[in-house]
Amino acid sequence: MLPISAAALAALGQATRRPVRAEWSNNGGLTWTPATFGSGQVTADRKSECRYAASIELLDAPRGRSGINSISTEIRLFQGIGVPRQGVEWIPAGRYSIDRLARTRLGLSLDLLGREDIIRSASLPAPRTIGPDTAEACARTLVAEALPTAAIAWRDGVKRDTRMPAFVVDEDRWAALSGGTDTAGASTGIATSLGAEIYADATGTITVSPVPTLADPVVWRIPRHLVTAQPAEEESTEGLVNLWVVTGDSGSGGATAGPAYAWDDSAASLTYAGPDPVADPLAPQRLGLPSVRVRTGRYSSPLITSGAQADDVARARLADSLGVQASLSFTAVCNPAIEPGDVVEVEIEPGVWERHLLDSTPYTLGGIAMTCQTRTSARRLT
Repeated sequence: MLPISAAALAALGQATRRPVRAEWSNNGGLTWTPATFGSGQVTADRKSECRYAASIELLDAPRGRSGINSISTEIRLFQGIGVPRQGVEWIPAGRYSIDRLARTRLGLSLDLLGREDIIRSASLPAPRTIGPDTAEACARTLVAEALPTAAIAWRDGVKRDTRMPAFVVDEDRWAALSGGTDTAGASTGIATSLGAEIYADATGTITVSPVPTLADPVVWRIPRHLVTAQPAEEESTEGLVNLWVVTGDSGSGGATAGPAYAWDDSAASLTYAGPDPVADPLAPQRLGLPSVRVRTGRYSSPLITSGAQADDVARARLADSLGVQASLSFTAVCNPAIEPGDVVEVEIEPGVWERHLLDSTPYTLGGIAMTCQTRTSARRLT
């Protein structure tokens, strides 16, 4: 969750002011010029290549080379929360490039994408070898060429000093950072090879963080009086994998790393894969567990060079592919400080609390409500 004071968090359920601030810059964020905000909404989604996107209208906005344009302009947004007796507390709502600009009667209509789009658009003019070096150094090179002033934040738990072998980036700079494939089909994402994910956060900072799990600390408990509509629950097997097999293979005929295995080993889980689906796949039959179903996923990358690294990736991919079977959509009082990947507890019935991982948190700027799409680990029914 983004930084927010206890007073602002407590004020969310009250009739407080919710002003919006918009600013633009044509010099990479060295200076910012205020803009008159008209209307708009923000969508933050973990599963999108650009984690933050927005559609807004600005009033009486200057245009052209010295004003707002679709080439050099960046926009940043802030959602304010009026805190009683303390004034307005401002929460970042994304830093963006302009994907589409249209003139309107009152000003400009803008479709905005997060700073990932700037890196993604700066594709390499020719294939190039990156490394061998640390993951941190390789990532810094790819980011700095597209965003010279951008810093990279490495969250605790990501092994940024991991040595990366030399690998070829064919064209897509962002795919090389986040998780893509080369022309031979080999996976080459630096963040993925660390069992992590990379994105531009609400402040525009390029961030590398561990894949979130339901074991992470709860950042917000949402009681029923802050949930403004009946939660809608869904179940789906799309994307469900409960056994991952991860290897590191350079494709040059050398030694491979792994394979490493990770599976759902909780007997209380509906996605339980058995005590050891690798070494003892017949155990469920022998133990009288006819409901066990194994869904296997495989991942291989030349950037994985050790068994320990393969273990990290296998656990990360398992964490991201479990729990998609049960999802919850709910509308609650808008908290602009929550982010995709945060863990919340929701009171779905009086006295009944469920822990959920936020996947998507869209909201209307200046509005009092937001709709959240979450997921939780499927539990064995009793």
